[in-house]
Order: sequence, then structure tokens, then C-alpha cells
Amino acid sequence: METTHLHLPRSQPEAQGIPSAAVIAFLNAVQERQLELHSLMLLRHGQVVAEGWWTPYASTVPHMLFSLSKSFTSTAIGLAASEGRLSLDDAVISYFPEDVPGEIEPNLALMRIRHLLMMGTGHAEDTTSRMTQSEDGNWAKAFLQASVQHVPGTHFVYNSGATYMLSAILQKVTGQNLLEYLQPRLFDPLDIVGMTWESCPLGIHVGGWGLNVTTEDIAKFGQLYLQKGVWNGQRLLHEEWVDEATSKQISNGDGGTSDWAQGYGYQFWQCRHGLYRGDGAFGQFCIVMPEQDAVLAMTSGTNDLQGVMDAVWDHLLPAMEPSLLSPDQDSQAKLAERLEGLALEIPRLQPNSPLEATITGNKYLLEDNAQHWKSISLSFEDDQAVVVLRKREDENKINVGRGDWAEGTSRLLQDEDKRTLSSFTWAEDTLQLTMRYVETPFAFTILMQFEEDKVILNVKSNVLSDLPEIQGRIMADL
Repeated sequence: METTHLHLPRSQPEAQGIPSAAVIAFLNAVQERQLELHSLMLLRHGQVVAEGWWTPYASTVPHMLFSLSKSFTSTAIGLAASEGRLSLDDAVISYFPEDVPGEIEPNLALMRIRHLLMMGTGHAEDTTSRMTQSEDGNWAKAFLQASVQHVPGTHFVYNSGATYMLSAILQKVTGQNLLEYLQPRLFDPLDIVGMTWESCPLGIHVGGWGLNVTTEDIAKFGQLYLQKGVWNGQRLLHEEWVDEATSKQISNGDGGTSDWAQGYGYQFWQCRHGLYRGDGAFGQFCIVMPEQDAVLAMTSGTNDLQGVMDAVWDHLLPAMEPSLLSPDQDSQAKLAERLEGLALEIPRLQPNSPLEATITGNKYLLEDNAQHWKSISLSFEDDQAVVVLRKREDENKINVGRGDWAEGTSRLLQDEDKRTLSSFTWAEDTLQLTMRYVETPFAFTILMQFEEDKVILNVKSNVLSDLPEIQGRIMADL
């Protein structure tokens, strides 16, 4: 028997005091500023008033949250504290007696769980790379070995290692990882299913990143916090925890126009205009607007996070009226059509090239490169091409639509299958492949130039640095 999942209630913007025209203005601003959003869901008074996914992204596909994961980790600590399993005033070193250095620095001894939560550990820099590069895979030990230069609680440094330590402490006191612990306490009540979380080499969820959920799941999480921890009449989180976690616990700058300098709570950022948010790299957002009784969930693939928030502050925030508005059927119809038609452009230059006949079936051996790509071959059909790219020992067979999206999976991005939608077009003698990893913020364009027996690859990304040029030659028949 198929399980039906509970969705948030839906409404029209005007019925919840927001003009449809304001949402259209926000979408226009995003488009004009060339901000690559993948999805959005706007809630007012607990009702979804606008939602959309830019094709090929879709409502049912989970999206990598990056540091928005931190707010979920913080929530687990709040729950564990409410159950008496730990106190925010517990010394961090008390949980890791076997991993502390022989000589414990005074500032390390002073570090408490609340300092991990507020990113006020006293470190001068993020500990993450030290942890992830540790040879024995013991991230907690690597964290505890790092020098603590400042008195904890006095100095803000954004430190994903601190969030990992929260995850490790939770697993120590509960015997469960974050997903197992949060399942009955958060995910089941909110009817969030299918979530995954990356783990460290010792099997502890990384905490500071690595959670994958859908846009509606992000929206539910924000709505729970907006409702001060109550969901469907049931209290899931203590109201005191919600207030403490989402208010300023430490200064992280001098305010001004930056939404990264308004203060930091317990793994929640303070925003301008009296709002707060969880956010992650490349534009994964859960913005909570208490005065407006609104939540905005977004996923993206952009490096201009401030630009996305500025568009929210310019167009959505000031448009929220205290009472309902008269129905505006014309604007509502325009907005519905706009949301339905959201799509990221598919490059369509030339549909084909005479070169296809000469390169089909050729296997090009690639020179050594940092991506460990060994060889590439292509075969062309009527409406698609098949690219076979060998990475180390893995053979990645990628279906690529001719001027349209073709579905597939690839292990190129991570050493696990990730869902892709890919297309190709020609620009004179250059083959242009576009690959979108739709469960992540990442998209890549591979430009391939063919000269006699040689191929030249240039790889560009929507948010990452371009890769160095890679060259290859046709493999002689053995």
C-alpha cells in the first residue's frame, strides 16, 4: 500500500496578504541579475502561496543543503538538551577523553557545547580542512589538537568542524547518528522522508554539511521554527530553545548592509530586518520572517547569496500586508503561468555537425589530469549522444539530449551515482555538453574541440572554478 505524504496547505498570495505582482517582481529581479535559482517555496500564515522549480530541477528531487544542514544539527542538540542527555554548559573535552592532547590548553578546557553552537570556539580559523585531511580519519581528535587562540565565546569564526563535534557528541550520548536520532523527533512528525546525510570515515554524520532534502522539507523546517517549535498542535521543540537558537549569541561583524555581519545564533544567521535564516553554500536558504509570519525556502546554484537576499528584501518583504488582499485574478494567472514555466535555458546553437560522423566511436586517451579522467568516447544518434568517460576504474556512460535534457546518472562528481540531466549542442566545430547534477547546486559545461586525431576539453562550472584544459588523442587499435 502506497504511503501518502502530508504536504503543506496551499493558498493564493492575495488570500495571505501578498500581491502576486510582488512575487513576479522578485522572479524578474532574479532573472535580471542572472541569479541561478533552482527552486523556491514561499509560505505566509502557514500556507504555500508561491512555489516553483526551474526545469530540470523538480519538487520530488532532494537537493544538497551544504551548511543549511547545520541548523538541523543544532536542532538535534536542542532536543538532546531538553531530554537531559547533555547540557550546553558541558565541557567539550569531557566527551573525548581518549582524543584530547597530552597537554590541554586553558582555552580548550574552557570550550563548552554552546561555544560549538555559536561558532565561538576560540579558534582563529576553520578546523574543517585539518579534520578532513587527518590520516587516521579521527576528525574529533584533529579538532581537539588544533590550537585555541581566543577565549571561547569571545571570537566568531565560521567553523564547520564545530558542527561536526556537535554531531559526534550527540552520537556519544544517544548511540545514534543524526538521522536516527532526528527521525522520530523531527522528520516523522514533519513527514520528511528520503533524507540522506554524509558521514565521516568513522561513520559519524558530518553535521556541518551533507544533508539532502527537498524544498518543501526545508519549508516545513522553517515553519516549525516560525511556530516556536509546535507542529500540528504538538510541541516538538521547547520555545526557549527556539528563541535562544535563533537570536544573536555572538557578534560576527558590524552590521551594515551585509547579511553575514548581523550576528549569529546557534547555527542560525541573523539577517537584517529582524529575520533569521539557515543557509548553505551556493544559495540554499531557509529564511524565517517572524514579524511577517512568513518562511521562504530556496535552493540555488549561485555564488551571489547576498544578491538573492537583496531581491527578497527589495520585493517580497515590503509587499507583505497585515490583512488579506482582494483577489487579483489577472496577476494570479500571470504568476501561475510564470511559476509553471520556470526553466534554466538549454543551450541550442547548432543542432548537429558534419564532425559527428568522423568522431563517433573514437576513443580518446586523455593526458594526466587532476580529475583522474582517463578516456572519453562519443557516439551520436538521432536525438541524443552517449558519452563514455572513464574516471579511474569507473566507466561513466552519460546520455546527452540533442538540444534537450536526457536523464542519466554519473559518478564523475562524487564516487557515488548522482542523477544528471544533460544536453548538447554545436558551436561550429566545438561540441558543447551541459551536465546538471540536479540533486546538487553544480552544473558543468564541457567544450570539446576536435583537431585531426586530437581532442581538447575545457570544463566550466556555474559556481566552481574552471578546470585546466585537458588534451587527448585517439587511442590506436590494439
